[in-house]
Amino acid sequence: MSRRRLIPLATALAALVGAALTLAQPQSGIVRPTTEPPRESVKLGAELYAGNCASCHGIAGSGILRPRPGAGNVIGAGPPLKGVGAAAADLYLRTGFMPLPDIHAQPELRRVLLSDKEIRSLVAFVASLAPGPAIPRPDPAAGSLASGFSLFTEHCAGCHQAVAQGGFVTGARVPPLHGLTAVQIAEAVRIGPYLMPRFSAAQISDAQLNSIVDYVLSTNRPDNPGGWAIGNIGPISEGILAWLTGIMLAIACIGLGRRLKR
Repeated sequence: MSRRRLIPLATALAALVGAALTLAQPQSGIVRPTTEPPRESVKLGAELYAGNCASCHGIAGSGILRPRPGAGNVIGAGPPLKGVGAAAADLYLRTGFMPLPDIHAQPELRRVLLSDKEIRSLVAFVASLAPGPAIPRPDPAAGSLASGFSLFTEHCAGCHQAVAQGGFVTGARVPPLHGLTAVQIAEAVRIGPYLMPRFSAAQISDAQLNSIVDYVLSTNRPDNPGGWAIGNIGPISEGILAWLTGIMLAIACIGLGRRLKR
């Protein structure tokens, strides 16, 4: 086959492969009204919900228990949203936990696809479905860093590590907490996103929550008075380094012992 004939054939093949890859990608993006009002409103939130959320969370937040095709032929299934309140909707939307690329995916910190106005509108709509927790207003300046460290160690460090670097638990990845706002940290404590337990005011008071928020914010730029931080992920990196150092010293001792025998 001549080179002139190969070029169009290769071009067509590349186009077909590109089209196949495009179709294989999970559908994403935000469906917006044709004319979006300049200010946030429950009405705008209802329109955004219908186009982006109802496929998984059902009409008026009723939930969908069994997976089924929804808008754009996206397979949807999700819990009901009645009663979750503004706090949960605000946290999930502002961290990029929602919308999920796939119903089986774990909510993770992702690029936020909605504008602030759209998030406020969706939060207002979800909050209007039924009474639920409002967005908390923490005051980390009123907290105690030492108390926050103690409380974080007791309630949170088992999963998030002592310096909030995240980690792994059975069936999930634990996200790092760096970069979160004070409100988002407080929301996570109060609602317990995904597998995280929820802590009520009876378990962690608002004053204690202020201290926890103060400590978590301090981990964005942790002090390392001991020298090398090794990633600030605690005993994992420290244990690996100790083992590697021990192995290297053992090899050196064995080699030195063999030379001395000679």
